[in-house]
Amino acid sequence: MAKWQCVKQCGACCHLNPADRPDLDEYLSPPELEVYLSMVGEGGWCINYDKHLRECRIYANRPRFCRVESEIFQDMYGIKPEELNDFAIDCCRQQIEGVYSESSLEMLRFDEAVGFDFC
Repeated sequence: MAKWQCVKQCGACCHLNPADRPDLDEYLSPPELEVYLSMVGEGGWCINYDKHLRECRIYANRPRFCRVESEIFQDMYGIKPEELNDFAIDCCRQQIEGVYSESSLEMLRFDEAVGFDFC
């Protein structure tokens, strides 16, 4: 069974382009939405994402909406803890495909890391 995990030096989730997420106001509070929009930089990338190192410069202090934790996903999206694994894998795969492509190195690395079953 596939088990979700974040893959270092991917950064797909750091592509915050609001045009790709028209429903932000449905799951972010007004203050969170303000923070989110303030983090969007050039090309839709988070201003805290180091493109050279491919990592978050504020990872330890990142906002709630940047964290994959069962309590947060239940509150924001109504995802039950037992559904989080599959939901997170699906979300990551969609985001990686949208940012890099379905056949990208990032997708291959993610699928390998989580043990994604292609059958």
